[in-house]
Amino acid sequence: MEILKFITAGSVDDGKSTLIGRLLYDSESILLDQLEALHSSNRKNDDGTIDLAILTDGLKAEREQGITIDVAYKYFQTEKRKFIIADTPGHTQYTRNMVTGASNANLAIILIDARKGVIEQTIRHSFLVSLLGLPKVVVCVNKMDMVDFSEEVYNDIVKNYQALAVKVGLKNVVFIPVSALKGDNIVNKSTNINWYHGKSLLDYLETVEINIDDTIAHARFPVQWVVRPQTDELHDYRGYAGRISSGSFRVNDKVTVLPSGFSSTVSKIEVFDKEPEEAFAGMSVTVHLKDNIDISRGDILVNTDYQPQLSQVIEADLCWMDTRALDTSHTYFIQHNSKVTRCRIQEVLHKVNINTLEKEYDEDFKLNDIGRIIIKTADPLAFDPYQVNKANGGAIIIDSRTNVTVGALMLRAVAD
Repeated sequence: MEILKFITAGSVDDGKSTLIGRLLYDSESILLDQLEALHSSNRKNDDGTIDLAILTDGLKAEREQGITIDVAYKYFQTEKRKFIIADTPGHTQYTRNMVTGASNANLAIILIDARKGVIEQTIRHSFLVSLLGLPKVVVCVNKMDMVDFSEEVYNDIVKNYQALAVKVGLKNVVFIPVSALKGDNIVNKSTNINWYHGKSLLDYLETVEINIDDTIAHARFPVQWVVRPQTDELHDYRGYAGRISSGSFRVNDKVTVLPSGFSSTVSKIEVFDKEPEEAFAGMSVTVHLKDNIDISRGDILVNTDYQPQLSQVIEADLCWMDTRALDTSHTYFIQHNSKVTRCRIQEVLHKVNINTLEKEYDEDFKLNDIGRIIIKTADPLAFDPYQVNKANGGAIIIDSRTNVTVGALMLRAVAD
């Protein structure tokens, strides 16, 4: 069964947690103990109904303040598909949490309060979704019950958001008018919004196409481990174990090992006790080559005819995730797939004001700041531009003093 991973994003009190709670409750995806806790809770809505946001408020501070602070992951399934939901915070100070939650998602749900329309926080969330390369976006115009289910209000919001989508570079955007509190168009089609003829949210989530990159052009296999048992029974065994990050590999494909540049041919692919002719992105496999060449952890096997960029000086987008500001004089670690090497931030090109989308030329990079940098690495990295191939275009920065992850990178191009 396919798995759809999606995030929810929206401003404070736009109803993200209530929407997820409604999705779980109406699709009967709540365990009995959760249902009992829900009914026995003292938290009620103004109309006396159960506050479904309880289902996602995991931290004590979230329950006390009525806001989302950390990324809350929820899992449920229907007869058609499995789902992983990341409920991400709306506050500016938790931007890094949203970046973390969105990094592996297939789709984003952006909530807009029908009473407020497109606001500053909507711009910020849409920019982050675009930056992180999420291929599909659902805009849920929530709280339609509070504007008398007005088609005119909905159409105005759609028009305004379409202009924003063009500005930030979002292409596949779908709009659904909903009321998370009342359940309109969440799981079941609403009788109150008879002018809307599209799908309910769950119906859309069950049927939207999940893009899986299985092209040979993006065949990328980071080596995690070189398997050499060196026993009498397996004296000549030499396999390269790892997880295919993107694309597909077939037996007899010609591959190149980077950064060394040595080439060979795939002689065998192993998956447990089977030997398939082809393996795809997401599969953990052991690859055998016809030639014994020098390969170690951190190297990457790619299709010889479609090679990634290889460089030590790279332009990238950076989201800073540490309370300690970026230090351009400090040497950090960078981890790209299974490869870890030292690096320096050579130059801060600009920061982005994610509320206005204006560039700021300030080198003072602090917690939750996002901008563009040039990074210099000790060893060359074999990468694809993030917007072309997320799996081989993302990396993290680690503080060598504390071993804490301090930055998320979206690699863009070889720097001039």
